[in-house]
Amino acid sequence: MLQRIQSLYLLLAALSVYALFLFPLVHNVYVDGKPVTIMVTGVFQDANGQLVHTQFFTALTGATAVVGLIPIAIIFLFKNRKRQVTLCYSAILVVIGLSFWLEKSVESVIGGAPIALNNFGIGVLLSTASILFLVLAVKRINFDEKLVKSADRLR
Repeated sequence: MLQRIQSLYLLLAALSVYALFLFPLVHNVYVDGKPVTIMVTGVFQDANGQLVHTQFFTALTGATAVVGLIPIAIIFLFKNRKRQVTLCYSAILVVIGLSFWLEKSVESVIGGAPIALNNFGIGVLLSTASILFLVLAVKRINFDEKLVKSADRLR
């Protein structure tokens, strides 16, 4: 059913993926002597105190939007718990792939520029949070499956 706790976990997983649009992956990294901020949507460069969108990540933006829809779609498969679990594991792999793509995008922009710990943004942690919420959802779905099987044995 939709009011189960795994639905909340799946919703939080989707929200953490969509939060990548709000929070930077890396900020205030100097590339060619200019500070840049890298987000899922592209590279923003500081020019006269204003952030200017200098490079767009169109494919990455679209992929992030699609990956965010996967946990939402899983919520509505509540009648088939085995399929929910399978899709949750698939979603975990997709989020790991998205994280790898994000890392490679950041690496291609900054090249060999050093990144200090204080330059990492909240966006770096959001994919990890999404994976954590998906794992918690799998645990709760399996718990519900065991509960239903035990109730069926009693009948």
